[in-house]
Amino acid sequence: MPSYLVQLSYTSAALAALMEHPQDRNDAVRKPIEKLGGRVDRFYLSFGESDIVGIVDMPNNVSAAAFSIALGAGGACTNVRTTPLMTTEEGIEAMKKAASCGYKAVGKK
Repeated sequence: MPSYLVQLSYTSAALAALMEHPQDRNDAVRKPIEKLGGRVDRFYLSFGESDIVGIVDMPNNVSAAAFSIALGAGGACTNVRTTPLMTTEEGIEAMKKAASCGYKAVGKK
């Protein structure tokens, strides 16, 4: 099953609500992910550009996009980014295909 990196920030209102009533949001995201046919690998609280980062396995891009859209539409999260991840083996396969696809950059013969 494909894996995806999920990154997001909370709105200031969401952070204020979490400060007032700290809570574990894992079940709030696990249930919709499972309903979409996916699985949570792990989520982390972080600081810097993102407040939350996580790895989820989803059956396909449509399901991953659906979860990302739901996060963004909920109103508590901003800067929701979902990035498809490839295994090293898949990356090597992609490199081999790139080398043999025949693409020539501008100015190259």
